[in-house]
Amino acid sequence: MAKRVLTPLTDDVVLSLKSGDEVLLSGVVYTARDAAHKRLVEMISKGEALPMELKGQVIYYVGPCPPKPGQVIGSAGPTTSGRMDPYTPILIERGLKGMIGKGLRKPEVIEAMKKYKAVYFLAIGGLGALLAKRIKKAEVIAFPELGPEAVYKLEVEDFPVIVGIDAYGNDLYVEGVNRYKVI
Repeated sequence: MAKRVLTPLTDDVVLSLKSGDEVLLSGVVYTARDAAHKRLVEMISKGEALPMELKGQVIYYVGPCPPKPGQVIGSAGPTTSGRMDPYTPILIERGLKGMIGKGLRKPEVIEAMKKYKAVYFLAIGGLGALLAKRIKKAEVIAFPELGPEAVYKLEVEDFPVIVGIDAYGNDLYVEGVNRYKVI
């Protein structure tokens, strides 16, 4: 049975999630891909205010397609998370509690997640059109010149994800391989 989780995330909620848990996220989620991550980290290094408060927030690694008439957003499937790894530890240190994407994460990201209590959610690639139906509102809040890589503020309802890496460092990718390893 899926756990229902509201954003922003608290330490208690993050610590209650375990690798492999099915989660239905509701609330505000921000989008950002590598170009936006680079800009956010540059802003932090310059002491500039960010376009959103990071504390307790979740960032979805997605570059959504333009919406068709009558839609809130176009297809919104996850992108590969590893491209954000050079920037992620500093965002976690600044309060980011959750990330949504697909694929493996580097050890530095996992260490930051353990130290600052954050969680990495997996969204299933190839389901962008279905995932978009769980997005109830979408608004560009930063870097509009980046097109689909702009930062969006999304309002999601029962957005389906799986805990890929929990705040204890348990990694579903590693656990899955070990579970089916032939000796």
